[in-house]
Amino acid sequence: MIYTDRAAAGRALGAELEHLRASMPLVLGLPRGGVPVAAAIRDVIGGDLDILLVRKLGVPWQPELAMGAIGEDGVRVLNPDVLSHIGISPQHFDEIEDRERVELERRRAMWRGDAEPVAIAGRTTVIVDDGMATGATMVVACRVARLHQPTRIVVAVPVSSSEAVYRAAGEADEIVCPWIPESLGGVGSAYRDFHQLEDDEVTDLLT
Repeated sequence: MIYTDRAAAGRALGAELEHLRASMPLVLGLPRGGVPVAAAIRDVIGGDLDILLVRKLGVPWQPELAMGAIGEDGVRVLNPDVLSHIGISPQHFDEIEDRERVELERRRAMWRGDAEPVAIAGRTTVIVDDGMATGATMVVACRVARLHQPTRIVVAVPVSSSEAVYRAAGEADEIVCPWIPESLGGVGSAYRDFHQLEDDEVTDLLT
């Protein structure tokens, strides 16, 4: 199974999420890659679209590998399996986290400005990314969302490793993932078009 692009993956996911239509869900995309997937899901099942801001803490020499992740409200999740193997110093880890918090704030200012996020409380909330490799980013996203007391959290991704599904299952009420390959070399391998989204592409989708 190979998706043409993120929008096509979102349409496929939307078909798997039709059972949520009646709840008028809040669909939250994880920028940048999760936003076009989330926008396509919302087009299929209705509801509201917004972003949930989180940042992966990537291993310095292998940025796609998450040693943890951070989100708004000061939430942080660590990936102990990765940390135990890479031997990064606490000082170096803190430097990476500080840098990612600056970027998280930049994105908040750019995509939200002074506007408040769409309220999560009392909503069926669908958290969307373009895929999960380790699941660390999705775990922190679920924890950030849970602070705002949604009725239900659904994780929706087009592709994931089995490890990531297992990790996210401990945080979500439901997981929808059509493709869990035996070996996930990288999320990008599931797409023909997996270009790096620019900030203005996300802005256009949100407006």
